[in-house]
Amino acid sequence: MNRYEITVDLPLENGGILRGARIVFHDSEARGGRTIWICHALTANSNPEDWWPDMVGPGKSIDTLKDRVVCVNMLGSAYGSEGPARTNPETGRPWLLDFPMITIRDSVNAFIEVRKHLGIEKIDLLIGASNGGFNALEWAIMEPERFGRCLFLCTAPRISPFLGATVEAQRMALEADPTFREARDLSGGAAGLKCARAQALISYRCFEGYRLTQSEQDPDTLFAGRVASYERYQGEKLVRRGFDAYSYFTLCNALDSHNVGRGRGGVQAALKTIQASCTVLAVDTDLLFPPFEGREWSAWIPDARFTEISSHFGHDGFLLEIAKLSALIM
Repeated sequence: MNRYEITVDLPLENGGILRGARIVFHDSEARGGRTIWICHALTANSNPEDWWPDMVGPGKSIDTLKDRVVCVNMLGSAYGSEGPARTNPETGRPWLLDFPMITIRDSVNAFIEVRKHLGIEKIDLLIGASNGGFNALEWAIMEPERFGRCLFLCTAPRISPFLGATVEAQRMALEADPTFREARDLSGGAAGLKCARAQALISYRCFEGYRLTQSEQDPDTLFAGRVASYERYQGEKLVRRGFDAYSYFTLCNALDSHNVGRGRGGVQAALKTIQASCTVLAVDTDLLFPPFEGREWSAWIPDARFTEISSHFGHDGFLLEIAKLSALIM
């Protein structure tokens, strides 16, 4: 997949205009097959071959040689689109904490600008998982005529109190690092970000997943340390791959904005306007988006079916249960 970017002026739902906003996206540019648009999750980027390699690529279920596959890096991300890591044109320095409060709808408006730029009128399949599903649900409501099918994975039409609590705990971790509020450069808050990522990972997995992969191998271990090492490694890995605390903070705030029913008469009324044929998938061990929730709201979409899969890996099942997911995409 090839990387591109455009620059646009974006009105923000919270007020004001983000002028000259850079929007980064990937496009496989294949012709003759389906047009598939993927909305990425929280800390992923616009290249799904990078973070979903068993699902997306040449010869895979989402075949970048046959299907036109597009993915846009959401606003606020550390991976190219306008966000805290980009330069504030008024100061000549990174935005950091000065970056405006953005919403899920703001990111979807950026997606629409890319769609127009590419001249795409119809999207055969829209896929969104986790908060990428937040974006996909919003978009299916904002432009219902654009989509043939939608696949919503491990997601919901409104942020739940439980997810909101996990997000706030992660923000608290960022703010507990004194270098975060100093906001001198992109390295600020790095220790807090490692902690926030470690916290997030616990909510992405489940008891069985940790038992299977992080149990102590030595039956005589005095102090269990394997899982502690794993948690620290995951926090450090996010920082090493270039994510910064200010982008993470911005995206956490955007999660709080998610409510497809805002200004539309409520969630149920909003979902009823979706025209696409939809599949809503839940994972039986997902702590963040439990199946009973998906079963309830999927019934409010006129043409939707709900499916539940089993996984030992909780919310991250949408990344790992490739065979089960592939059957939904064919």
